[in-house]
Amino acid sequence: MELNTKMSIRTKHHLDVQMAWWTMQGLGENGKEWDDASKIAAIHNAGFTGICGFLPEEEKAQWWQQALSDHQLHFSVNAYPSSLDDFKGFLEKVHAYEGKVSFINAQVMTPFLVGDQAGELLQSMHDAADEAGVPVYIETHRGTITQDLLRTVSYVNCHNNLELTIDFSHYVLAGEMKTISAEAETLLQVLLNRTASIHGRISNGEQIQVDVSHPNNDDFLRWWTEGMRKWRRTATEGSYFPFVCELGPPPYALIGQSEEEEKAQRWEQSLVMASLARQAWEKSI
Repeated sequence: MELNTKMSIRTKHHLDVQMAWWTMQGLGENGKEWDDASKIAAIHNAGFTGICGFLPEEEKAQWWQQALSDHQLHFSVNAYPSSLDDFKGFLEKVHAYEGKVSFINAQVMTPFLVGDQAGELLQSMHDAADEAGVPVYIETHRGTITQDLLRTVSYVNCHNNLELTIDFSHYVLAGEMKTISAEAETLLQVLLNRTASIHGRISNGEQIQVDVSHPNNDDFLRWWTEGMRKWRRTATEGSYFPFVCELGPPPYALIGQSEEEEKAQRWEQSLVMASLARQAWEKSI
């Protein structure tokens, strides 16, 4: 009976392992960066099922739609609004993609907006996205409306429909969480109840992005697994859960190795990150 139950859950939902387009910056072969077509082909051939990127310029929109379709890749986009008007303008551009955008990952660029005003902005963005028919997930990110862990927990407690892109590397770094206290864990678990997607990156509490084999990955794997498990409880049948492998290039990444070595490591580490995401998905059943 237990085996049958797990098989049922396994087929009900799907994991969508996306590659961040930002990660592809500078990657290529023989000292030459790949063009967009080669990057998309490399992402597809490596087993990724989607891309998290940016809305292409109007003249490239049709080409992008065709390339994504040819490789059967999902497409999510990043937005950086500072106001409701900013976000509504972005939604108009998304509408031109006629349902090709699976969701919007929003970094709300108002780090000093707090309290009721912040809550009202988040609610208004959700309502606008709902009316437009495209989900918006608010990323837990430094330098944005969610830069403070306590503040973000307060938003979640006040707004039942707030959905998050979980990237706890920002809170681990901002709080210098070289070890995770019971108080921090309690707060992070509150946010995991609203997991709608995950950005894959590991922090050690001193740097934002470290090797995926770092001992801290045990905490991150645990959080990713729990976020996926909580998402499954309410997700509709046939839904896709997006996990974005998002390893930034220098100066975001630690530098010290040669430029070519860093690029090779970034690509290989992204493949390891994708494997970790699949492991977390299996554990979440």
